[in-house]
Amino acid sequence: MKIPGKSKNAIGLDIGSNSIKLAKLGQKGDTFELRSIGYREISPEAMVASEIKDREAIIFDLQNLIDQYEPKAKDVVVSIEGHGIITDKINIDKKSGAEAEQAILFEAEQRSPFDVEDVTMDFHIINVNEETNKMDVLLVAARNEYLRSYLSIITDAGLNPVIVDADSLAILNAFEINYEVDPHRVTALVNVGFDITNVTFINNGLYHSTRDVTGGARMIYESVQREFRLNQDLAMKVLKGEMASSIDQDLLKATLVTSTDELLSGLEIAFSYFKSSAKVSDIDWVLLSGGGSLIPHFPELLQSRLGTSVEIANPLRNIEYDPTLFTGMQIERTAPIFMVAIGLAARRIK
Repeated sequence: MKIPGKSKNAIGLDIGSNSIKLAKLGQKGDTFELRSIGYREISPEAMVASEIKDREAIIFDLQNLIDQYEPKAKDVVVSIEGHGIITDKINIDKKSGAEAEQAILFEAEQRSPFDVEDVTMDFHIINVNEETNKMDVLLVAARNEYLRSYLSIITDAGLNPVIVDADSLAILNAFEINYEVDPHRVTALVNVGFDITNVTFINNGLYHSTRDVTGGARMIYESVQREFRLNQDLAMKVLKGEMASSIDQDLLKATLVTSTDELLSGLEIAFSYFKSSAKVSDIDWVLLSGGGSLIPHFPELLQSRLGTSVEIANPLRNIEYDPTLFTGMQIERTAPIFMVAIGLAARRIK
């Protein structure tokens, strides 16, 4: 969804339930170049399941992050997730121009669970089949109340949101920049956030669908806090793999098995639904990103449970940067948490 305003150097800004991430890209010939990247943790109580609980705390942390990494920034590209946004794919007769827009919006009105006057909608034509004279169209709709509440945080922090995207589509954008899209490989992009896990399915080399699964790293965080009797800071360090020598790894593995059961069950259902709707027997590859990808033993547990090859994503794989400029970030290790931010930053300057 585009919002009035233009910028040549907009920043990708990902506001999650556990941290705020930013990334700024430039173009160097035919490739992207990383100009700036940073993150700041926020209180786990400030935002829960995409619902803003403490807006002043989020604004404070957002302003501090911007002041630290991009003090002159104004224009930003942001994204939203959760129950305030829906994505859907429709198949309609091939049309063009105003006729296509009218047909797409009519179809969207029939499908949206919200009153169309209460949402902001946008669409993108994914594929046109000349043989059948049909086209696949991706619909995105966001509740206006939710959108206004979210954007007010951005504007009250002194920033100008020039584009609003969906987390799942930003992740898809980052994937397409950094990896070869193999039309013969069925792929699932799994982004494990603190409260919500996004799954984006790619089939025949094209976007197929998105599912949001309730649950993420928060349930692991809370279980680790209880099991090891840790304060918030230490529990977060466990999730980032910074206390491997300080805690019993067997007990941590057992804690993960228990605390991730609901999330993994939700992913199994999402995978089964996709395989049924896409009429495929297997998912060949899972690319894992988000904070959950850094949790010790979680990628292995996910692979075992889903029975599918899991690889940790690198959204900087095809992006040029000087590692000496980002030494304080441990950028090679933390890169997977920037999947959304990188996808947003690239979205604007393409």
